[in-house]
Amino acid sequence: MLKHNLLLAFRNIKKYKSSFLINIIGLSTGLTSVLLIFLWVNDELGMDRFHENDDRLYQVLRNHPVGDEIVTQEGNPALLAGALKEEMPEVEHAVAVVPPFWYTGQGIIAHIDSRYKADAQFVGKDYFNMFSWKLLKGNKENVLTDKYGIVISDELAGKLFPDTENILGKTIEWEYEDYSGVYHIAGVFEKLPQNTTEKFDVLLPYELYFQINLERMNLENWGNSTPRTYLTLKPGTDAWAFNKKIASFIGTKHEGSSSTLFLRNYSDKHLYGRYENGKLTGGRIDYVYLFSGVALFLLLIACINFMNLSIARASRRIKEIGIKKAVGANRGTLIFQFLGESILTAFFSLVLALLFVFLLLPSFNATAGKQLGLVSVLDFVWPALAITLITGLVSGSYPALYLSGFRPVAILKGTLKTSSGELWTRKGLVVFQFTVSIILIVSVLIVRGQTEFIQSKNLGYDKENIIVFKREGNLEKNYGPFMDELRSMPEVVIVSSFWHNLFGLHGGTGAIQWDGKDPEERIEFKNLEGSYDLMQLLGVEMAQGRAFSREFASDTLKVIFNEKAIAAMGLQDPVGKTIQLWGRDRQIIGVARDFHLESLYEPIKPCIIQCYPIGIDILVKIRPGMERPAIRRIGNLYDEYTQGLPFDFRFMDQDYEALYAAETRVAVLSKYFAGLAILISCLGLFGLAVYTTERRRKEIGIRKVLGQSAVQVVAMLSGDFAKLVLVSILIAFPIAYLLANDWLSGFAYRIPLHPGYFFWAALAALSIALLTVGSQAFCAANKNPVEALKEE
Repeated sequence: MLKHNLLLAFRNIKKYKSSFLINIIGLSTGLTSVLLIFLWVNDELGMDRFHENDDRLYQVLRNHPVGDEIVTQEGNPALLAGALKEEMPEVEHAVAVVPPFWYTGQGIIAHIDSRYKADAQFVGKDYFNMFSWKLLKGNKENVLTDKYGIVISDELAGKLFPDTENILGKTIEWEYEDYSGVYHIAGVFEKLPQNTTEKFDVLLPYELYFQINLERMNLENWGNSTPRTYLTLKPGTDAWAFNKKIASFIGTKHEGSSSTLFLRNYSDKHLYGRYENGKLTGGRIDYVYLFSGVALFLLLIACINFMNLSIARASRRIKEIGIKKAVGANRGTLIFQFLGESILTAFFSLVLALLFVFLLLPSFNATAGKQLGLVSVLDFVWPALAITLITGLVSGSYPALYLSGFRPVAILKGTLKTSSGELWTRKGLVVFQFTVSIILIVSVLIVRGQTEFIQSKNLGYDKENIIVFKREGNLEKNYGPFMDELRSMPEVVIVSSFWHNLFGLHGGTGAIQWDGKDPEERIEFKNLEGSYDLMQLLGVEMAQGRAFSREFASDTLKVIFNEKAIAAMGLQDPVGKTIQLWGRDRQIIGVARDFHLESLYEPIKPCIIQCYPIGIDILVKIRPGMERPAIRRIGNLYDEYTQGLPFDFRFMDQDYEALYAAETRVAVLSKYFAGLAILISCLGLFGLAVYTTERRRKEIGIRKVLGQSAVQVVAMLSGDFAKLVLVSILIAFPIAYLLANDWLSGFAYRIPLHPGYFFWAALAALSIALLTVGSQAFCAANKNPVEALKEE
């Protein structure tokens, strides 16, 4: 029976080549999209989940009331990890971690004549007991107990030492701010896997960080919020109950604190990173859901094509079905035959889809910002086979039930007629296809519009032609001469530096007092620390007063606020007034016009700007059109001062674009997937148009004989399909509006949902559909009517 069905399937493929070709192109396109999205989703869901203690590994987050809002922060008091370990019996291990991008950044690691840049983070002594980083050399119990012991990656060890067998105890030099000095190698860890959000080359003991910054940053004060805190709970601990227990923990240590603590699974931080007013509202998981839904709908559209073409082709197979039933074939046998044909077509499509995936994966990786491979055989092949089998069953189910239900007497007598249910089913499937396609087109237009708005919005500062690089190596000792030489270059407009950036990485404080402040009110200020000329370099306008200047030596004790801060403080004529910052008097010398310190997801917030003459990030504004020679000269100067360190610079506008990397990728991927949805839908529409014109060829011949023009025939044939697309438009618009409005609600600054987006989407869908159907209708309308009328 199986051999017989396979033989029939191959005969039908040979007989109905055009239908088979349309089906296999549609199904393979849908499967290609699904498999690519499966690889992406699999990678996203697997981020950070390889740690042995994943189910017990948590990060402690803090909800901090600021005015009428609650801000969720990752930073916690420096003493929190130790206190939780000592006072909470449910805690197995707890560590404080200062990540590379916060107060540490890239340093220089050197041995003899070898010098390399490296990302370092400070970690508590139980770090390797909590996280499953593979320690190749050293004992995880004590590798971080010596404050002058350093743990490096095997990749870095291979660069520094020709022989790494006896590397433990060897000394290296670490150059970075106050942490510079001679350290001994206490351990070596294996290169970090790709499916981790952590990025570091060097681990230093948190004890060293605490000791150096104890007084400067007042780390024994429970009001600070510097390191991140991670912990593992003992097996069997109820995390929800523990959450309630630690909620007010900081309040017991810091009188008046209204901050509350809560746990988040460590492996959830990649997917669930967005909080609004203290509540989890999503994160990258939204894109996982989005693209999973897109994959499902693309596959459904491809399956619908198969269903429609199979039903439309039913008239050609009526006699085959009637004869089979007449000689004893039951309905189950016929269902098995038709399902077998659809599954066979699906597996042909899978072979083609795997080829497409192999060819498209490098481009897909570049677009998605991933390094995806075909993973392991079991991780990829079995899901691919399962998806294909389901595709075959879904696409063949309705045609199989429909075709196998014909009555043999009606078939053989020729009295079988097309039912209204069949027509409505076919039309409904076409409407569904184009509804999904139109929703995707609207989404593409809106995401593109928002992305363009983000790139063009006036941020209150000028980010163009500014390069940024670190003050590192010997630049720390020769900062002044280096900056003077930069200023003397004819290609350079102005030079400055700062400690933070304008993209969300900056400090914050609520410890500001001023005359007339409400004792119960707490305002959280963003803290930007910049050098002289920073405001001029960025083009930030001053609403009142002046910017910091080298002409006034006391400016290091002065401050500038933005307009938002002055309004929140309720100060009138603020220039010249005195405030207290961290208990010290500071005079206000200026008020800057509001400018953005974060992404456009966030509104402009109160900001205090302090003068730090020497910053960690050097900013150089280059004259337009002189970028290449300027970068070459700056690189040569950098090489001269740093003795050969790589000149790693970036443009500030690239940093800004990186804030919206996810949105940009969504825009690009959405464009491609919308195009695929339209392509698959039009393939099905083309197949139905071919079938319709074939069935109505005699009618078309008679109409032409009676005087209808080719244009009238084309309009008649295209009209039915145009009505279906118009129905799809009416259904798609409200759904697209709700989805777009929900996505845009995450931005503090967003484009309006004007009707143009919907109009152009409708016009595009209708035009493409009419071109698809019209091309076939035009061919049918221009055929000689005599040929159709002579057929029996």
